[in-house]
Amino acid sequence: MGILNLTPDSFYDGGKLNSEKNILLQAEKMLSEGATFLDLGGYSSRPGAKYVSEKEELERVLPVVSIILNEFPEAVLSIDTFRSIIARECVTAGAAMINDISGGNIDDKMMATAKELNVPYCMMHMRGTPETMMQNTDYKNILKELIFYFSKKIALAKTIGINDILIDPGFGFSKTMQQNYELLSGLELFENLEAPLLIGLSRKSMIHKTLGTSAAEALNGTTALHSIALYKGASILRVHDVKEAVECIKLMQNLN
Repeated sequence: MGILNLTPDSFYDGGKLNSEKNILLQAEKMLSEGATFLDLGGYSSRPGAKYVSEKEELERVLPVVSIILNEFPEAVLSIDTFRSIIARECVTAGAAMINDISGGNIDDKMMATAKELNVPYCMMHMRGTPETMMQNTDYKNILKELIFYFSKKIALAKTIGINDILIDPGFGFSKTMQQNYELLSGLELFENLEAPLLIGLSRKSMIHKTLGTSAAEALNGTTALHSIALYKGASILRVHDVKEAVECIKLMQNLN
């Protein structure tokens, strides 16, 4: 899953996709390198990200759905949003999947919207909002608490009638550095939930802060952790660097 951040303030590539030409060039690059999905987001979810109105988020994302699908009609677009109105507008315009960082906790209409639109729904674990999430990192046993959280969420989604459910443990969201690594270490436990596991580790601070570098220098560390995640059951890698992720997947597949 290639990341297309349509925001000015995302932690790694914010502000880079500031024109139709740049958007299409990046989409073409990711698709040619083997991306199965492109994930479009108009609201930065980095820690402490500023609030964005529904109007502004929609203005950032909705035109890009049409821009990409007009040029690449076979592209499969995912919409990274926690707002049902954004999801509805973008799926109506041709997007094929909803990627909700709040798992329906911020917008209580989101799951019903996913069911009505009949598209795959990815629910991530996060406490609070992007503005407040790093104030909510108190866990007694993070693995047990997340598995319990997802078991309830999956049951609710199935009760509502959502057919295709994916889960994302939310690395970096409401989690300390140590908790991120504890989560990665026990990632295979999520297989018991019997839902595809989407993993977002790409260039995150758990990598570059550990190495004492920066997000720009975190590709090698990202690939190392991607290998671990795949070995422990990840189904989808959400990445900034598609070519390297595809190579990692191809190599890891030979271990099966």
